[in-house]
Amino acid sequence: MHLRTLAHLSDLHLDLTPESDTTARALVESLLAESVDHVVVTGDLTHQGSQREYKRFREIFAPLLDAGRLTFIPGNHDRTGEDAGSRWMNGRKVKVEHAEGLYLVCVDSTGPHNRNYFACHGMLTPGVLDAVDEALCAAPRDVLTAVLLHHHVLPLPEESFPERLATRMGWPNASELALGAEMVQRVQGRCDLILHGHRHVPREFDLGTPRGRGLRIYNSGSSTEMGRFRVFSHAAGRLTGAPVWYRAALPPSRKRSSAPNVGPALQYLASQLTMALL
Repeated sequence: MHLRTLAHLSDLHLDLTPESDTTARALVESLLAESVDHVVVTGDLTHQGSQREYKRFREIFAPLLDAGRLTFIPGNHDRTGEDAGSRWMNGRKVKVEHAEGLYLVCVDSTGPHNRNYFACHGMLTPGVLDAVDEALCAAPRDVLTAVLLHHHVLPLPEESFPERLATRMGWPNASELALGAEMVQRVQGRCDLILHGHRHVPREFDLGTPRGRGLRIYNSGSSTEMGRFRVFSHAAGRLTGAPVWYRAALPPSRKRSSAPNVGPALQYLASQLTMALL
């Protein structure tokens, strides 16, 4: 039985802080050092949706991109500014990517409203769910099958000041996808993982095996804020054990203390306010 590995990263937000590039490079070095077979990044690669940020992402992740070991999808931040993420899926809302031992159903959960920083919630339509159904119907049984999207499909607690503020103001920014629960119901028994980002604190749900095949949902959290990522092991189309966290080898100036760090949340809010007023 050949064991393979899949790493999940998200919400890099290149340009959010001066240290984001340093952390992203350290993450790539750790991924290469661990010889991870494939890597997925579930959106918000950029912070202001600029082509310059996207170019830098491609430069930093070039060793994985050039080897065909990387899959990524857009998040709401990739749709702001120059709308760099609008072309990443060739205009499609759902597409399938194949890797050794993997069947990845990539879903663009962003919408036209995501050009506005204050409207960062996602969007699914019945047509998108039908396209996911069709993709899963074609999935081989002997490979690990994952649905990738940026926004969260199930309710999550408010985890930061911007999220609490948005809720108090009546904005839907912190809300789960309106059709997220329906998506979960429709994919159960036909895929193994739903991997997403958007919210910066990692979470997980194990939904058991109500239809004879286990389904687990994982939010990556912000990989650059945390300086770490999950790695899943799989063989013959099934997960083997629980995922393992790996930490990037950061320089001493970037290592986090155990004290809460509110800086990224405040910088995030300030950047949203600034962009909204430009």
